[in-house]
Amino acid sequence: MAAFIDFLQELKQSDSAAGNFIGVLNVLIGRRIQKPDGTVISTGVTWRELSHLLKKVRWDREAVRELGMNPASLPPRDRQRYWYVAISNAHVDSEQATLAGDRLAEALQQTGYNISASPQTAVEK
Repeated sequence: MAAFIDFLQELKQSDSAAGNFIGVLNVLIGRRIQKPDGTVISTGVTWRELSHLLKKVRWDREAVRELGMNPASLPPRDRQRYWYVAISNAHVDSEQATLAGDRLAEALQQTGYNISASPQTAVEK
């Protein structure tokens, strides 16, 4: 899990994640992520795990605006619940999210990470 947290911290600070929060959610929840040396970082996480990790790395709560949500409408005091509600309303399995995830995966592959294809993309082929 430490490698995943490190990856999440790096992603938080990268330009490739800026303005693409739906893509970030899509990749983190539904795809296999490997380091440049082939070490597996993640095979996907649950919404609950991701909400805990977003809280832990102090992801900017304003990111939910990219999803069409108002941060004030989400649970204000329990940050894990805040992220869980945001994820559950984000439609991370939509075509839009898949395309955004593909864009993020391509950007991350240029930095050496190996991101698997979306499960929806694999089914279509």
